[in-house]
Amino acid sequence: MTHSNMTPKENARRIIRFDHPEQVVTGIPSFGIGYHGVNHQGYGDIGMENGHDRAVGTKWHDIWNTLWHKEYPDVMGFPKGNPLADMENLTGYSWPDPNDERIYGKIYRSAETFHDRDARFLTGSHRDTLWEKSYMLVGMENMMAYFYTDPEYAREILHRIMDFQLGIARHYEKAGVEMVELGDDLGTQHSLIISPEIMKEFLVPQYRRLFDFYRERNILIGFHSCGHVEPVLEMFIDLGVDVLNPMQATANNLENVIRKTHGKMAISGGISTGLIMDGPVDNIRAEVKRAIGILGKDGGYFCSPDQGMPFPAQHLEALHRAVEEFGWYPA
Repeated sequence: MTHSNMTPKENARRIIRFDHPEQVVTGIPSFGIGYHGVNHQGYGDIGMENGHDRAVGTKWHDIWNTLWHKEYPDVMGFPKGNPLADMENLTGYSWPDPNDERIYGKIYRSAETFHDRDARFLTGSHRDTLWEKSYMLVGMENMMAYFYTDPEYAREILHRIMDFQLGIARHYEKAGVEMVELGDDLGTQHSLIISPEIMKEFLVPQYRRLFDFYRERNILIGFHSCGHVEPVLEMFIDLGVDVLNPMQATANNLENVIRKTHGKMAISGGISTGLIMDGPVDNIRAEVKRAIGILGKDGGYFCSPDQGMPFPAQHLEALHRAVEEFGWYPA
């Protein structure tokens, strides 16, 4: 077996930069921190790491006053009440303040516990960065309609959300993050949820405010989007995404993906959740080898499941062993 001479952090950095890494690995070594509310907690949930760690049947309001309902065990709750569904509610709406110590204080408390900077990236989370946060506030169908019927209202919602995210970004910078994780699910299994034209007109100008903040400070940017994202890969590259995940193998053509992203943006994922769940082990090994051959020839690839699931232990072990076996450079 080949032995690494690089630290996992340095190897990951070289993967991201297409700069002669030693091996393909399954993920980025990181220590994640987040503000209070990033995981849908409310103001009364201080100390709770995840707003969804509740009993089935529980309802609660997060810091944005979105109503959540926990309906199933081991599954996150669903937004059931949207405080800005009615445009008239905007006037009296109380936006969360990123400079409220109840919100930002957790960032610094968490960062103080991080002591292995040489081994891992300190990473800040912007879960539900823009699109998802907008429909949690307004309702998905309403937001889609407002793009056409009341575009200025849609722009106001998106701008105010990004004002908050930029405030949080300043705290992440002060806390010393080296990488951030942004995310909006923009794809279904077969298509985009909203058109590239709507993204370009409404989302991109707001994304750019946050992306530019981090790019100007040389902070790495990871972006999460499930589903079919091939039509907007160039958008991600232009914005400055360093690593795009989870790259669903059943929703995208991996050969088309690498033609657009090679040398420009690293990819994470690429191994079908269904395959890892169902097996058999030999098929998992073959798929890992195939994916590394397509996506990881010169770096730029973290080989991992394209979704997180409670996989059979032996199947997950087969994936890790196959990455270890087939992932060494030169390929």
